[in-house]
Formats: sequence, structure tokens, C-alpha cells
Amino acid sequence: MSNPAKTRVTINVNGKDLSAEIEPRTLLIHFLREHHNLTGPHIGCETTHCGACTVDLDGRSVKSCTLFAVQAEGAKVVTIEGMANADGSLHPLQAAFAEHHGLQCGFCTPGMITRAYRLLQENPNPTDEEIRFGIAGNICRCTGYQNIVKAIRSAAQVMAGQPRKEAAE
Repeated sequence: MSNPAKTRVTINVNGKDLSAEIEPRTLLIHFLREHHNLTGPHIGCETTHCGACTVDLDGRSVKSCTLFAVQAEGAKVVTIEGMANADGSLHPLQAAFAEHHGLQCGFCTPGMITRAYRLLQENPNPTDEEIRFGIAGNICRCTGYQNIVKAIRSAAQVMAGQPRKEAAE
């Protein structure tokens, strides 16, 4: 049995058009990691349960482990690698996760930050309950979530133009 025919796919990732000849069954996570060395999104459960592979696709959070790359043809994708500011400084979410100890092992962090980014685009001033609900599809096995919630709340304040609160609350 021969391999399925390959098809050319072009996706705008982090502001740059990336193309590859791939099998139609290639998942978006593999397009990103294996064809373009964007290893920020992680492969965790491969069933959409953990959220480690979360990316932003055309203004919505998606789990890239169960989306075919051909389904993203022509789309705009943002990964953790594309979140830094133009001058190379950290995005407020990235800075807040570091300042508020919102990460431990770091495996879930890229997907968690990418999901939090979309959450804050949809709701710039979420309550702690709304933050917890908004990140419910992203699992962290290390932190217990309290510092993740603090980090997202802090980033929301900074993104709204308010001064960042101290990390030791």
C-alpha cells in the first residue's frame, strides 16, 4: 500500500507564511513541530484533553493535536513563539507567569499562555472564576492553578494599562 499523495499547505504562523508538502493526515501540531521546528506547542495526550498543544487559530483557541494541517490552510496561527513583543520583550502573559510563579515544569505553559491570551481577548477583565473556567481545557499537573490564575489576572491588568501588582501577594 502506498502513502497518500502529498499536498502543499501554507499557513500564516506568527505572521509568516509557512508551507510544506505533507500527507493530508498530518496534524497541525506535527506541521508546526516537525516541518517548521516550532516546538512551543507540546504533544501531550493527543486527545484534546490536556491542552499542551493549544494554539490560536483565526482568533480562537484550538487543540492542534486533533486538527489536520490541511484544515488550517490559509489560516492565521499564533503559537507561544509568536507572542513576544516586536522588540523581543515578553508578552505581559509570559512576564506574569514568570513573576507570579505560574509554572513549574513548564510543559503545559505554552498552551496555557496561548489559551489565556485568547481568554483575555474575549474577556479583558475576567474574575478568578471566569479565568478558571476559561482555562479548564488546559491541564497543569504541577501548580494547583492558584498562581496561574494570579498570573492571568495580573496580565489582564497590565494589558488594560494598569500597573503590574507585586508577585508576592
